[in-house]
Amino acid sequence: MTDGCSADTTAHAASLVTLTVNGEPQALAVSHETSLLQLLRNDLGLNGPKYGCGLGQCGACTVWVDGVAARSCVIPAHGVAGRAITTLEGLGSRVNWHPVQAAFEDAQAAQCGYCLNGMVMQAAALLAREPHPSEERIRAELSGNLCRCGTHVEIVRAVQLAASRLAANA
Repeated sequence: MTDGCSADTTAHAASLVTLTVNGEPQALAVSHETSLLQLLRNDLGLNGPKYGCGLGQCGACTVWVDGVAARSCVIPAHGVAGRAITTLEGLGSRVNWHPVQAAFEDAQAAQCGYCLNGMVMQAAALLAREPHPSEERIRAELSGNLCRCGTHVEIVRAVQLAASRLAANA
C-alpha cells in the first residue's frame, strides 16, 4: 500500500540538456517531464513566456525554436536539445526594443499584458517571414493567440505599424 507521497525516482531522474537561449549557451539537468516553458521560467528565470492553458492552445507561452514560433508549454525541454530558443527577453533589450515591441507600446495594444508575449513573438515571426502581410494574413497568423481583454484591433494595428517601420528601415 502506498501513501501517495512516494514517487518513482527513475521517472523523474534528471539528465543534461544543452541548448542556446537568447544567444547564450545553456546546459541544465532537467527531468524528462520538464517542459521548455518550465525550463525557461523556473530554471532560467525568463518570465516573458507565460503559462496560460498548458495545452498549447492560447499562445501565452510562445517562443521561437530556431526562428519558428512554437508553444513552449507542450514541448519537452529535452526535445529542443541543441536548438536555439528565443524568448521575449531575447527579441529586444530594455534600451533597444524590437520594432514589434515598440509598435505594441505605441499602438497601446496591451491591456492586462498576459497575451502580450505570445502576440509579440507570433507577430515578429510572421514579419520575419512575410514583411508585408495583409490585415487578413495578420489576423490569421494571430488567430491562435487568445486575448481576453479584446484588444484585437489595437494588436492588428501594432503589427501593421511594425511592418511599416521595418519596411522603412530596410
